Amino acid sequence: MSASGCDTSGLKPVDEAIAELLARVPALPPVEHVTLSDALGRVLAESLDAPFPVPAWDNSAMDGYALRAADLSADGGWLPLAGRIAAGDAADQQLPAGHAVRIFTGAPLPPGADTVVAQEDCQVEADRVHLPGVTPGAHVRRQGEEVKAGEAVLQAGKRLRPQEIGLLASFGVARVAVYRRLRIGLLSSGNELREPGEALAPGQIYNSNRYCLLSVLRSLGMEVHDYEILVDELAASRDALALAASEWDMLITSGGVSVGEEDHLKQAIRELGELHMWRLAIQPGKPLAFGEVNGKPWIGLPGNPAAALITSLVVARPFLLSAQGCTEVLPKPLRLTAGFAWRKPNNRRQYLRARLEQVDGEMRVCLHPRQGSAMLTSASWAEGLAIVERNRTLEAGEVVEYLPFSELLG
Repeated sequence: MSASGCDTSGLKPVDEAIAELLARVPALPPVEHVTLSDALGRVLAESLDAPFPVPAWDNSAMDGYALRAADLSADGGWLPLAGRIAAGDAADQQLPAGHAVRIFTGAPLPPGADTVVAQEDCQVEADRVHLPGVTPGAHVRRQGEEVKAGEAVLQAGKRLRPQEIGLLASFGVARVAVYRRLRIGLLSSGNELREPGEALAPGQIYNSNRYCLLSVLRSLGMEVHDYEILVDELAASRDALALAASEWDMLITSGGVSVGEEDHLKQAIRELGELHMWRLAIQPGKPLAFGEVNGKPWIGLPGNPAAALITSLVVARPFLLSAQGCTEVLPKPLRLTAGFAWRKPNNRRQYLRARLEQVDGEMRVCLHPRQGSAMLTSASWAEGLAIVERNRTLEAGEVVEYLPFSELLG
């Protein structure tokens, strides 16, 4: 390895690195039960089978008139009305032969009825209704047509979105079994770092990684403890890591994992545990590291802000979600048309800050002109990441993989 750290030999491919991290996922957190109002973003710990069919009974799909289709001629005609049924009413009485009943959306069909006609297609006079010719079974939601009793509805490992929470509520579930939130100790390394609001001396910068990564982790549903800035000293790094490992499920640091003389984290990790992986074939973010501290997983993210953000979303995210109990952790890139050319092959997979823009009447993936690993302005401009594979070039108009931030955050 060169002293400058600029050589690219021995870099682990991104997919291999993610697979290695996933192979080392620790035991899942304990299970707890929370109310549905507190379940958003939590990971389901127990599968759910439908306790009853949905719909639970045949019901009307719209406001109109329910009848027995055989009681009406092909051309339609008049039928006397035998009452009305609203949503929430019981429908215990048999529909009299040759009659119709006024019915409302969601109301149960009375025994004997098999068809509903929309009210706008009907004409009412006193106690009778004129109906057009009907198709048997029209506008009826059949019992169990969405879900049958006993059918699998939600599998353990599902991260709960609003639609899953609504589905749980529809089955009367008031409290749901979820995995306890993963508890992360977050540390930033660098003597040059200062907190927003403090005055900067020459050579100092504000600690953007602390707040960017804190937001990423919380968007993934993690509980995060934010430690003070690590001093660039071996003993201080070792002590801080040991303390954090004694208090939290896993550790994430930013900075301190490059090859500089002031980067002490890797040595502290070796003294406290084991360094499993270092240096990936990814741009930005080559100096990412992974290991363990006193038996707790540790991910060392790069110090450059854009590199820290991108590697947290691309490499760390699948590991964190899997450790939280999620079963689907790998994002699904879109294959879209490139609105840019990339003519310089690189032996690292590149994640380029990009967004969709309309070019010649077509939505294309377009790049920000500045892709430096320290530049968060381009990440803020972007809506996702364009992926250029190792040793590949790309011409405008070719297909490129695109990862929207909406697929990576939350």
